[in-house]
Amino acid sequence: MRFYIITCFLLSLLTVITAEFSAEDCRELGLIKSQLFCSSCSSLSDYGLIELKEHCLECCQKDTASDSKLKVYPMAVLEVCTCKFGAYPQIQAFIKSDRPAKFPNLTIKYVRGLDPIVKLMDEQGNVK
Repeated sequence: MRFYIITCFLLSLLTVITAEFSAEDCRELGLIKSQLFCSSCSSLSDYGLIELKEHCLECCQKDTASDSKLKVYPMAVLEVCTCKFGAYPQIQAFIKSDRPAKFPNLTIKYVRGLDPIVKLMDEQGNVK
């Protein structure tokens, strides 16, 4: 009987450990499963965010061979509404810091009522 209880406990523990987070679990952690690639999880330690790596790896999409290549876009537009700063304090901190000046091809556009979105563009200004 004791062996049976221990075996059941270990199997349930293994199930919990190996289970991926649901899309809702990831959203509650601030990670959007459909927009997060696993290759980006490895760069978290560069920013002192190593404690997020485990959750990131649970919430990411596996990269394909073509996705693993770095794609550089010549221009980007960050569209945001100041009324959403309370929900996105990291966006507010970025915009109010000196960091946007480090990206001369980044334009910040204020659009009323819009959640923050980054639009990546080609040389002609077409959104990709």
